[in-house]
Amino acid sequence: MTMTNMFNQRTIEALAYYVYALVDPRDNRIFYIGKGKGNRAFQHMKDSLNEKDQSLKLDIIRSIIKEGKQVNLYILRHNLTEETAFIVESTLIDLLTYDKFNKTNLLANIVAGHHQWDEGIKNVDEINAIYNCQNIEIKDDETLLLVSLNKSFDQAKANGVYRRVDIYESTRKYWRIGKDKPQEIKYVLGVYKGIVRSVIKVESWEWTENAEDGTRFKCERCIFEGRLIDDSPYLNKDVSDYPFGSRGSIRYIRK
Repeated sequence: MTMTNMFNQRTIEALAYYVYALVDPRDNRIFYIGKGKGNRAFQHMKDSLNEKDQSLKLDIIRSIIKEGKQVNLYILRHNLTEETAFIVESTLIDLLTYDKFNKTNLLANIVAGHHQWDEGIKNVDEINAIYNCQNIEIKDDETLLLVSLNKSFDQAKANGVYRRVDIYESTRKYWRIGKDKPQEIKYVLGVYKGIVRSVIKVESWEWTENAEDGTRFKCERCIFEGRLIDDSPYLNKDVSDYPFGSRGSIRYIRK
């Protein structure tokens, strides 16, 4: 497929917002889903010329070009509003990355579908757990740290330090807690709209004054290391009886 490197103005006006796919011509696999308007879809090829920019997406594009081939670009849906483009993009990304029934497709998107943690793909039990959930029951001798995901759960709206790769990264950092507190905490629970959306079993922790995006904190913040517990009894439980304080983002709870 021969691909032009830009749309003319008439085409741009007709397309409005659109959702597109970048396809590797060597195996005809989709490796990136994106949304945009104007000539956004062509920008990735231009970005690949700057060797200082590093990402899996750009590495794939560079390897294609090195073999004398062109990235295939497909417009999947067009003449959309920006909001609809977000929905279409996130749905396709979720569909192509959902590991329970998709074992072969690799996307180079850094952030998975914009709504994957909430409105994204769920089985029937998961839907019922989210929308018909029970109150949390805390086990004896377990100290839990509730952390607010209000600013990072919806990655379509997240900015700056709240932009994260996945829900694990949103849950584990950067929390302002006392230096003597981490050793007491057995699980960190990510909470959004009063419901536990993620559970990390704490294995270790570290402190930092600087976030990955360059944000510098006034005092050290805690970063937890551990593993997501997908079958935790705390997952998808209602914790609205334990509200965060005014402007607060953490809360300790124990039985």
